[in-house]
Amino acid sequence: MSKPILVVLTGAGISAESGLKTFRDSDGLWNGYAIEDVATPEAFAKNPQLVLDFYNYRRREVIAAQPNVAHTELVKLEEWFDVRIVTQNVDDLHERAGSSFVLHLHGEIRKMRSVVDEHTIYPIDGDIHLGDLAPDGSQLRPFIVWFNEPVPKIEEAAYLAEQADYFAVIGTSLNVYPAAGLVQYVSRKTPIYIVDKKIPRVSLPERVVCIEEVASKGVIQLTSLLLNH
Repeated sequence: MSKPILVVLTGAGISAESGLKTFRDSDGLWNGYAIEDVATPEAFAKNPQLVLDFYNYRRREVIAAQPNVAHTELVKLEEWFDVRIVTQNVDDLHERAGSSFVLHLHGEIRKMRSVVDEHTIYPIDGDIHLGDLAPDGSQLRPFIVWFNEPVPKIEEAAYLAEQADYFAVIGTSLNVYPAAGLVQYVSRKTPIYIVDKKIPRVSLPERVVCIEEVASKGVIQLTSLLLNH
């Protein structure tokens, strides 16, 4: 007998307890930078060195970080569920924790790509420098989906949401689209759980169960609810 499908949408809040800053702090900055200065193709065209420096720093942060309880508890749920992680995060903490299926919507910080060919991806653990070229002769850039760029895997994520027997949202504000819109693809018969230290005041279906906790504590509560559903 196949296991029920549990689709989990994760955001920056699940990695915060591993020491990685959330995407937007209360001051509207990201590690001290305005998003439009480091996270758009226009920013890269205007000041590629600044953008590369920013992501080189973030990559070193990710490599130094370790998965936390929230990541490992999701791995344990694979004993009872077919767990499909859809993450807005660019870190690899889900993979390092042992999750079997992880779909990255916004790219991966430990990979890079040509500025011309978005489909040819290379691993990177060091820094990317100006003048580092892909085999096609173009500059290498982080494998990140920036603002104003299409999210190529959103259709696959929407399909997963449609197939879910259970759907959970962990550590995301539900303000970043198109990822936030995935909830709309979930069947009306499918239970939805939201885990966040501050549940967003957005319009949510009545069947949504809210767990207002940091991710590590919230995922433990989520596990209990799922196993007793």
